[in-house]
Amino acid sequence: MHIFKKTIVCCLLSWVCLLGLNHWAAATEFVDDNGQTIRFDTPFTRIISLYPAHTENLFFLGLDQEIIGVAKNDSFPAGALAKGKFHYREDAEKFIAAQPDLVLVRPMVMRSYPQLMEQLARAGITVVSLQPTSVASMFSYWHKLGLLTGREKEAAWMVDRFQQGLSTLVQRTADLDPEQRTRVYFQAIHRRMKTFMPTSLAIFALESAGGINIAADANQVRSTNIAYYGKERILAKGRQIDVFLAQQGVMNRVDGELIRQEPGFMAIRAVQEGRVYFIDEHLVSRPTMRLLEGINQIGAMLYPELF
Repeated sequence: MHIFKKTIVCCLLSWVCLLGLNHWAAATEFVDDNGQTIRFDTPFTRIISLYPAHTENLFFLGLDQEIIGVAKNDSFPAGALAKGKFHYREDAEKFIAAQPDLVLVRPMVMRSYPQLMEQLARAGITVVSLQPTSVASMFSYWHKLGLLTGREKEAAWMVDRFQQGLSTLVQRTADLDPEQRTRVYFQAIHRRMKTFMPTSLAIFALESAGGINIAADANQVRSTNIAYYGKERILAKGRQIDVFLAQQGVMNRVDGELIRQEPGFMAIRAVQEGRVYFIDEHLVSRPTMRLLEGINQIGAMLYPELF
């Protein structure tokens, strides 16, 4: 069984294990990603989301009315544009005045702005920190969002829909032998010569699309999904790189000209042959249903005849 079929099996097993936690169906307690025990008696109905992935997933769960505020740069889906705008650098009084019963953040915000978090907690507002780093933990994350909002069935449906879509996409390259698969360097941050961790959502998207990650030996940056690689290691594998793929967005403001003009990069076969492609970072770095769109777009770049 090759790596892509193993990926599907692992994801299915992860979800089966999650479904096996029957006590979650009526649970009012779980541990968030900052180690806090979250206890609640009824679903939250006035929510401020300070992470675009939270916002996107809450809308997907049908919580338009329950969302009263989002992060300042949230723009997807369109409904987010009509919500109040908040930022973790703002005074706690702005949050308190909006009367939320739940503020959703991610671990980085919880660690960096402890005073704000403490002020919100003292005001009786529940603050929950969530950010999955793999597809298996993404399913658990969606389920926790469902628990918090009384949308457990909708969260389970999200997982089922994702699994079905993933299976369809993976099958498109299932018959390719290893030597037929495209070898890819997936750039995360150009100016620092960084790629993604092998366990990241971005590499999951690449491998689910049938690609081979040429930087599977990358070294993790702290506890993030980003990994060190460096120009020397990239160039050492330059002749093996069939496609140079880069995420594009706020984290990586890059274009084809910048890649081509980078000293030494013309030694990379993919750059020589013009096989340098870009993908919206939102499609490969966020734990949302749009990860399927990211897989499909990468597949179309690597194997246009199959996608």
